[in-house]
Amino acid sequence: MTTSPTLHDRAAPVAAVGIPFAAIVLAMLPAVLDQTILATALPVIATDLGSLADLSWVVTAYVVAAAATTPVWGKLGDRHGRRTCLQVALAVFIASSALCGAAQDIPQLVVLRAVQGAAAGGLMTLAMAAVGDLVPPRERGRYQGYIAATFAVATIVGPLVGGALVQHAGWRWVFFVNLPVGLVALAGLGLRLPSAPADRRRGELDALGAALLAGATAAFMLVCIWGGQRYAWGSAQIAGLAAAAVALTAGLAAHERRAADPIVPFHLLRTRVVAVTSAALFLATAALFAVTVFVPVFLEAATGATPTEAGLLLAPAMLGITVSTTLSGRSISRTGRYKRFPIAGLGAMAVGLILLAALAGERSQAAAGLGLAVFGLGFGMVTQVLIIAVHNSVDRSELGIATAVTGFFRALGGAVGAAVLGSVFAAQAGGGVVDGVRAVFLVAAPLALLALLAVVLLPEKPLETRG
Repeated sequence: MTTSPTLHDRAAPVAAVGIPFAAIVLAMLPAVLDQTILATALPVIATDLGSLADLSWVVTAYVVAAAATTPVWGKLGDRHGRRTCLQVALAVFIASSALCGAAQDIPQLVVLRAVQGAAAGGLMTLAMAAVGDLVPPRERGRYQGYIAATFAVATIVGPLVGGALVQHAGWRWVFFVNLPVGLVALAGLGLRLPSAPADRRRGELDALGAALLAGATAAFMLVCIWGGQRYAWGSAQIAGLAAAAVALTAGLAAHERRAADPIVPFHLLRTRVVAVTSAALFLATAALFAVTVFVPVFLEAATGATPTEAGLLLAPAMLGITVSTTLSGRSISRTGRYKRFPIAGLGAMAVGLILLAALAGERSQAAAGLGLAVFGLGFGMVTQVLIIAVHNSVDRSELGIATAVTGFFRALGGAVGAAVLGSVFAAQAGGGVVDGVRAVFLVAAPLALLALLAVVLLPEKPLETRG
């Protein structure tokens, strides 16, 4: 039986992975673009469908569903083959995108966005793991760098594409645009992507564990998203959600000890590489929200930038991410060493946040650009490199669930970061937006430093040239 060519054989030409790798990137791209494109369309959607009060659910349903289903997709990929599961996730994402574009009211759109988010969780997790199937450990840094560079560009282009679509074609095309990209990716996955052998020796899927995990994650994320925003922190709604999160987590822990093939890989979480990486990604993603959420607020309120200009002014951070991810990936491919990069990157992230805090009083777009460039140079050496470390530390049969664990903690870090930094901003913004934003940066900088301290404990196993 023949298989598609991969870089697991070092003699295989780099061109042999071009089509399957492009298909992987295209499979992830709609999920990455979705949120940035949609942001520009939300006001128009509210006007057209007539329910501004429930509009936040259009975003919340997607984010919560993506986080809650990420570990499930990782486990399914390990059990049934990542190519098959990736194709299913992409097909569901395409179909739900088409239905979102045809939605007739907000409740219908919210339900479809939840389905779309659940599929997006699979796209990101399975695609990242599929890179591990496609190329050997030594080459993964370079290819993960290509992915990060593509996403950095997409982050800038997304709002521009969304604005153009809303203005010239209507808000429904914000969803319909996913169809051609998704269909091309689906064809590429079917043609050339190799599939890791499915592990069919395991018993039935731990459905109860998956349900408990999804429920606990959803409850926890809703606490973070709604607390202090939609409901007061001391309200019955937040208290009820928090109690549900605790109860479901306790039930999950008790159940997983008895499950034959647990959905939650406690044995992986007890390994040093996965534990350190999960903690570092949680903290780094929380710090990232200081830039992605509050820098645009600062630029609009303090420098007079329009929302579109504020998005474009994030370009120095995206450029920094692209440069550092590309260069670090090439170095990792050449030397097989990786630990120094997240250490340096997290240090640079902290410096960038301190610069942003120090220069906030200048109310200058150029000064903000300097801090963003330093932050971006740092962040580009963190996430993708830590994922490579995890891939290098686990058996290939657990590549999917290990990747899902990192994605899960990144999602939780984003939710907690948004909640904590949002509360800091609200508490300090009474004296002005600049005061609130400066406080956010000063709180986020220690988060990056804590992540750095965690990464110092990361054991480094040199990357192999063969998978």
